[in-house]
Amino acid sequence: QVQLVESGGGLVQAGGSLRLSCAASGSIFSITFMGWYRQAPGKQRELVAGITSGGSTNYADSVKDRCTISRDNAKNTVWLQMNSLKPEDTAVYYCKVYEMRGPYQYDYWGQGTQVTVSS
Repeated sequence: QVQLVESGGGLVQAGGSLRLSCAASGSIFSITFMGWYRQAPGKQRELVAGITSGGSTNYADSVKDRCTISRDNAKNTVWLQMNSLKPEDTAVYYCKVYEMRGPYQYDYWGQGTQVTVSS
């Protein structure tokens, strides 16, 4: 089992920055993908950014020029640096990882961290 602990959310004014962190712990075999998702009230959960163990990244179009995802494979930690935040970025942000155990893939979610951007 893998446990995910997120931190870094909070209240920030529009134009500000936040850095989210997610650390994986437990009996970890091999974490492949690490990503951040978000869910605003009344909306579906959506991918914000993802990064593979090899460092390939992908971003939602809405955050592409404002966010940077990075990870430390040795520490099983992923970060999301968010700049120029907008009120529409307000949501609960969730960390998600995929772990490979032999031929099997498992996915795990963090508990979520609230990001609120005031106008």
